[in-house]
Amino acid sequence: SVYATVRSKDVTEARVRTPGTVVTLKVDEGTQVKAGELLAIITDPKIALRLKAVDAQIHGLQSRVETARRDYERVLQLRERGVAPQARVDQLKTALDVAENELKTLRSQRLVLEQQASEGEVLAPADGRVIKVPLTTGSVVLAGESIATIAANEFLLRLELPERHARFIKPGDKIKVGSRGLTPIQPTAEGRVVQVYPKLEGGRVIADAEAPNLGDYFVGERALVWISAGQRRVVVVPDSFLFRRFGLDQVYLLRPDGRKVAVIVQLGQAVELRDSQSGHEVLAGLKPGDLITREGMAQSHE
Repeated sequence: SVYATVRSKDVTEARVRTPGTVVTLKVDEGTQVKAGELLAIITDPKIALRLKAVDAQIHGLQSRVETARRDYERVLQLRERGVAPQARVDQLKTALDVAENELKTLRSQRLVLEQQASEGEVLAPADGRVIKVPLTTGSVVLAGESIATIAANEFLLRLELPERHARFIKPGDKIKVGSRGLTPIQPTAEGRVVQVYPKLEGGRVIADAEAPNLGDYFVGERALVWISAGQRRVVVVPDSFLFRRFGLDQVYLLRPDGRKVAVIVQLGQAVELRDSQSGHEVLAGLKPGDLITREGMAQSHE
C-alpha cells in the first residue's frame, strides 16, 4: 500500500489578451467551468476614449463625404449642360473618393478597437475545475497574465514507489483504491496503471493510474492505493483447515503412516482464494508437500 496524489491530466491557464483592469470576476477556487464560459471582464479606459475620438472623426468625415457627393452631383449636371469643364468634374470626383476612403479607414480602426474591447472577455479554455485565482476585482493586468488556473479533463492518481519496485510496475497493472477520508481504510474501487515514467526522481519511480469517481476529490488530495509489488512463493492454508487451541494457531498434519497430528503454525497476512474462500499465509510450521486435514475428516489437502 502506498499513498497516491490526485492530479489532473491537464492544467491550463485562462489568460488575459489585452491589458486593463479587472472589473468583473465570475469564478473562485473550486468552481466548475465549461469551455467558453465567461470568467472575467477586463476593461481599458483608454480604449473607450479612443472609440469616442474615432466616432467624432467618423461623424466629421460623414459630413465631408455628403458635401463632396452633392458637389460632385451638381457639377455633373452643369457638365451635361456644357457649363462646367471636365477638369472640375475630375477634381470633385477625386475629392469624393478620398473622403470615402478616409471614412472606410476610420471605420476599420473602430472595428479594431471594438475587437480589442471584446478581447477583455476572458473565457474558459476547457472544461474543468478552477484550482487557483491569483487576482481580485480591481487588479491591473497585462496581456498574457493568468486569471485562473483550471484543472482540465479527468483526474489521475500519481504514484511514487521505491526504486526497487521499478522492474515490477508496468502499464495495465491493476490497483485498488481505499475509501476516502478518515473512515476505515478499505478498498472501494479498482483502477489501472496507464503510464510509467522512465525517469527516477529521488530514488522513486513515478506512475499515473486511472480510477473511477475521482471528480469530487481535491487536486492534491492523497488516497491510499494498493499496488502489486512483485510475486513470491508462499504456503497458504484455507481458513477452514485452521483452528485455535490454547491461544495458538494449529492445523492437523497427516503423517505418512496415517496418523493425524496437531501442528502449531505461525500465520501471516490474509489471502483471498478461489471460489470466494479465505485463507492465511503460513510463515512457519509447514513445508511444501505436507498433507493437512480437518478435524474428524479423512479428506486431506496438499
